[in-house]
Amino acid sequence: MKETNGQTLSKQQQKSLETKNRIFSAAKSILQRKGYDALSIKNICEEAGVSNGSFYHHFKTKDDLLSYYIEEQPTIDPDCLELPENAAEAKRAIILVYLNYVSYCKELGVAFISNYYTPKNQALNPAIRTKRPYPIVTVTDYLARALEAGTVSASLSLDEISTDIRMIVIGNVFEWCLRDGNTDFDGNMERSLGKYLDSVLK
Repeated sequence: MKETNGQTLSKQQQKSLETKNRIFSAAKSILQRKGYDALSIKNICEEAGVSNGSFYHHFKTKDDLLSYYIEEQPTIDPDCLELPENAAEAKRAIILVYLNYVSYCKELGVAFISNYYTPKNQALNPAIRTKRPYPIVTVTDYLARALEAGTVSASLSLDEISTDIRMIVIGNVFEWCLRDGNTDFDGNMERSLGKYLDSVLK
């Protein structure tokens, strides 16, 4: 038995997780070396040394696979996302979520993120993706609770704020990739998000 996230896994579950991680690692390697256009299920399976059946057991499509990397980012301390007492607390919590995301982008590297953030990657499409622990899902749920409790008010709708935050974050990620990582990723994210949140949260 092996423990993960405080849960004990059986040998079969452990093997399944190892296969899933091997598939993801293969996709990451292909993205880094060759780019999104070279990312096919055939190439991923060959790189990972698994069958197509194993791939489809874990993922529906290659874009479904790519969204898996979001699930693997370090989780935020739940205490940071408790109901805020005011807009300042909410702003700080949201920024922390995205500084956590910045750290994970750095961990994955510019090559991976540059190839991940392409219009061809439907894992990025908010209209069709499944509800997974994306940063924007975390933030939207957090803001919804704060607005419902009345500890925070907003000058825009929750959907508008979520869309704006997503675009600000994508812009910062794109700038970091364009400059090959030679930019103040953390500082830019905190500054731009902070100014925006100051303008919409009260």
